[in-house]
Amino acid sequence: MNKTIIFDLGGVLIDWDPRYLYTSYFETKESMEHFLANICTQEWNEEQDGGRSIKEANAYLIPKYPEYSKEILAFYGEWEVMLKGTIPETVEILRAIRKSEKSVYALTNWSAETFPVAIRRFEFLSWFDGILVSGQEKLKKPDPKIYQLILQRYNLKAEDCLFIDDNLKNVTAAIKEGISSILFESPAQLKRQLLQMGYSI
Repeated sequence: MNKTIIFDLGGVLIDWDPRYLYTSYFETKESMEHFLANICTQEWNEEQDGGRSIKEANAYLIPKYPEYSKEILAFYGEWEVMLKGTIPETVEILRAIRKSEKSVYALTNWSAETFPVAIRRFEFLSWFDGILVSGQEKLKKPDPKIYQLILQRYNLKAEDCLFIDDNLKNVTAAIKEGISSILFESPAQLKRQLLQMGYSI
């Protein structure tokens, strides 16, 4: 059984979705999905996770799509609306693991500029023994270097760690670095797999 658990945050412990914001900006679901698929895309957002500033992100996108300037500025101007809250069942799993005296860390792809909002909103983030934020490091999953970095920074051994993430690419990359991993699909699935591995939760 691994004695150190490394959690992803968004999609695993925190319910984040830009649709929580943009349903109020678009009259139809189709127009909203077009905007998210073609303008404020996942790839664009991930550049901020990798260290690009919000100012630079807006300066890049608005000249390309001036007709959507209001909506583009809202992405980070009203970003907190995208944070619906915790995924409570997974937070309870984290609580149980922590009580069992396992070490818990977080490895998250997150903008350095918006992460303080999460720290303010979610008390459970103080439970971690350490958190590595991609935007602060200018390095993001699934780059192998970010897995090596969290191991080095907190003096962890890959073979002692279990990584939990909802993105298959991130899980695959962690496994390649020798870190046992679980692809998160739901709190119930995660709990079932952890119990099968011998964790008391």
